[in-house]
Amino acid sequence: MNVFLHFRSCSRDYGGIMSALGSDSWWKKTLYITGGALLAAAAYLLHELLAIRKEQELDSKDAIILHQFSRPKNGVPSLSPFCLKIETYLRMVDLPYQNYFDGKLSPQGKMPWIEYNHEQASGSEFIVDFLEEKLGVNLNNNLTPQERAVSRAVTKMVEEHLYWTIAYCQWVDNLEETQKLLAMSGPLSDTLKWLLSHLNGSMVRREMYGHGIGRFSKEEVYALMEKDMRTLATLLGDKKYFMGSKMSTLDATVFGHLAQAMWTLPGSRLEQLIKGELINLAMFCERMRRRFWPEWFVDVEDLYYDGDSESSGGGSPTGFGIFSRTDTLDDSDASSHSAGHTHTHSPDSDHSLFDSDVGTGSENDIQLKEELIPNLEV
Repeated sequence: MNVFLHFRSCSRDYGGIMSALGSDSWWKKTLYITGGALLAAAAYLLHELLAIRKEQELDSKDAIILHQFSRPKNGVPSLSPFCLKIETYLRMVDLPYQNYFDGKLSPQGKMPWIEYNHEQASGSEFIVDFLEEKLGVNLNNNLTPQERAVSRAVTKMVEEHLYWTIAYCQWVDNLEETQKLLAMSGPLSDTLKWLLSHLNGSMVRREMYGHGIGRFSKEEVYALMEKDMRTLATLLGDKKYFMGSKMSTLDATVFGHLAQAMWTLPGSRLEQLIKGELINLAMFCERMRRRFWPEWFVDVEDLYYDGDSESSGGGSPTGFGIFSRTDTLDDSDASSHSAGHTHTHSPDSDHSLFDSDVGTGSENDIQLKEELIPNLEV
């Protein structure tokens, strides 16, 4: 009896729904059907995009295969601080590598990750350890034990604390701006970018809450971000690199994170801070970009904050698919590598105009300051 009454109730509900639909005008019905079709198509394409792709055979014999996310649309190499860190590190140690923009995560669910001689390493710290062990490169040879300890402590501050405030700025507070940078094409690209950005934003919120930093208010999150940024600015001071005149792995780590503030978050608090009061951090980022990313062009207006929230949008093509040699290391930097690691210069890759070795107190450094702050008195 109860089942019969439930069936009659459901029938009445269904009949009421159909009656209501029947009373709607034809254009509303068309809108319902079209909207449903678009959502279904978007869901299907999103599934295809995120689905595990058929594994392709990669010949990683004596070749470094770097798996990472696709290039964004504005010329910045990556929206991921860790992907940019590792690719910059590979250029700093002058190791040839091949990018693989497959979007496939490592078996540990990490990005980026590398393959070399059919061995895998994931997680930026373990990738660096792997390359040091297998290929004998080491950017930290010149550091004292105390400097190594400071470098590791600052690395953890950047990767375990500052990272989350930058992620909040990218994927929560400035989601619409970040969404525009996603590289997608096709008739439903806007829909897919909206879906992916909001999915990622929701994931960042959940992970931040689990971390603990996401339980604070927006103002508190930004207060923590500013403390970390000021700590980095104080540590850098007027030095060329964070640990002195020689490069270290810490420089790749900090650059990967601060580049997001410099070139992906127009008008944000991060951009205002790094291009305003903490200008030495902006100079560091520009120094690293010129030295290790000669093909990555930016407008002079992108190097300082003028109060305009509009992005210049000017960038170089994003097809940095294969990289063989940076050829940017001078004799003063050679000692930061292992003794057994040699550098052979390619005749097709001479020094670039954007490959200036900007040193503290040099004429190049003064020129860089004038570019960053056109009205600066020096």
